[in-house]
Amino acid sequence: MTGPRLVLASASPRRLDILRQLGLDPGVRPADVAEQLLPGEDPGAHVRRLAREKAGHVSALEPGALVIAGDTVVVRDGRVLGKPRDQDDALAMLVSLSGRTHHVLSGLAVAGPSGIFDAVTRTAVRFRDFNPEQARRYVETGEPMDKAGAYGIQGLGAALVSEVSGDYYSIVGLPVPALLDLFARAGWSYEFGHLRPDPTA
Repeated sequence: MTGPRLVLASASPRRLDILRQLGLDPGVRPADVAEQLLPGEDPGAHVRRLAREKAGHVSALEPGALVIAGDTVVVRDGRVLGKPRDQDDALAMLVSLSGRTHHVLSGLAVAGPSGIFDAVTRTAVRFRDFNPEQARRYVETGEPMDKAGAYGIQGLGAALVSEVSGDYYSIVGLPVPALLDLFARAGWSYEFGHLRPDPTA
């Protein structure tokens, strides 16, 4: 039996790159879901809800497929830092993170014929000390503008990071160990480039 038809419910090239790194080649169908934080919503509950909503939305449009969806936020002192509104917002975020530890929360969901399965991962990231002028030069590259917390660890933003505790791929936006666990819960076993029916599911 061949593996399931995979669909990534995200326009993120970084999530697609990770899936391709694993030898998987999903179709892409971004979910049209509002991403605002609800009043009083805990960051972990926020990313879990959005991942489930995205996966469920696209699953309804792609019957029979295994749909993968995610949402990632940066949290500093309990405050959610999403994608920056503009360059000034990106600069303020970066300066606030300099020399400090923050957390990246990634919600992940896999939806298919057997239901929707979800997980949330939490990774600690410490930035090295840098001054506002260095932050401004990074903002001017344009890289921070579409990323939670205003940085991309897989790109030029790697130069800001001094330490990571947890899953690196969670910071990029698609935690790999959690994904493989969700595949298993959905009835599929990952075998280095292939998904096969899991006889233990």
